[in-house]
Amino acid sequence: MGEAAQRANDAASWVGQNWSTWLSVGLRIILIILIALVLRHLVRRALTRLIARMNRSVQAVEGTALGGLLVNAERRRQRSEAIGSVLRSVTSFLILGTAALMVLGALNINLAPLLASAGVAGVALGFGARNLVTDFLSGVFMILEDQYGVGDTIDAGVASGEVIEVGLRVTKLRGEGGEIWYVRNGEVKRIGNLSQGWATAGVDVAVRPSEDLDRVKSVILATAEQLAKEEPWAERLWGPIEVLGLDSVQLDSMVISVSAKTMPGKSFGVERELRWRIKRAFDAAGIRLVGGTAPAAAQEAAPAAAESAAGPAESAAAPPPAGPQ
Repeated sequence: MGEAAQRANDAASWVGQNWSTWLSVGLRIILIILIALVLRHLVRRALTRLIARMNRSVQAVEGTALGGLLVNAERRRQRSEAIGSVLRSVTSFLILGTAALMVLGALNINLAPLLASAGVAGVALGFGARNLVTDFLSGVFMILEDQYGVGDTIDAGVASGEVIEVGLRVTKLRGEGGEIWYVRNGEVKRIGNLSQGWATAGVDVAVRPSEDLDRVKSVILATAEQLAKEEPWAERLWGPIEVLGLDSVQLDSMVISVSAKTMPGKSFGVERELRWRIKRAFDAAGIRLVGGTAPAAAQEAAPAAAESAAGPAESAAAPPPAGPQ
């Protein structure tokens, strides 16, 4: 009984000597956790409000003339959401990780072995999942730099098509035939964006060498001026349609180059409409394109020309006309 009482007294005295230390350490840990949680909540809330404000600004200009020049709302929304997700994850990891280290330090735990083990584990994970890390980092920089977005037509080297979704690891493209390509961001070495800046619509017009060049040029310019005044071509054209001049001169044809700056992704439609109108204008002006249909008089004279073109060998081989019996 005496030994038990002595042990109880020793335990009570030990608790009495250390309770103030435990209380201070416990309060310090609770304070660290509370500050970390509050700071994390405030930072995430600020990031969420920032992303929401970016989305509202995009919706405000959508459908206006300025909105037509900017990227579309879905592209901006996905870009802002991806950036917000990355920032929220990074801030949460930094705040909670720092708080955990501070808690371990408050408990007088030696952090050197823990940090060394974490470093070795990080190196091993980096070597084992280097492709995943490469894809993730490439996706982050692609989104931050706005290299492409939803709705853009790009050539990524391994695949080309319209971007339908941009992720941190994979980008989804829809090809010309409707197929969907899943391209890892780490595999993209170069990107050709066909939807940024402006595009060039180029049309080559081939006419006969005997045509009057000044007359041909005036007809093309009149057609281009009429096209630039009509909708929706007036909006899609970002510059005047220019006749660049003769691209080539041959024995049977002359090629005249016509060019214009257009909205990104609208060059093919402008080219088709310009070809259509130039052909109709040439038909009305009597200007023949190379390879066109010959006039009726020429068609009627063609057999006679073919017969006269026969050489003496063919004439000698032909049977003599039948005389009267």
